[in-house]
Amino acid sequence: MAKIESLHGTTTAEIFQTGMDNLAQIEAVALTVLWKDGSMTAGWSNVAAPQLALMVLALDEKQRRDNLGDI
Repeated sequence: MAKIESLHGTTTAEIFQTGMDNLAQIEAVALTVLWKDGSMTAGWSNVAAPQLALMVLALDEKQRRDNLGDI
């Protein structure tokens, strides 16, 4: 059975640093998306690391562009 623990209050940098420090131990990636209406969608994927990296970079780029509009 998988162990689930809260990451509330943990920064994105801390989460990714922990992942990078323990890369060989990662079997799959679980993700929860919190939508603006308050609902959540959760799931997991054992996608290959290169595709996962591209998805993370694409999300990061989108968030950066969205946030730059607020400056």
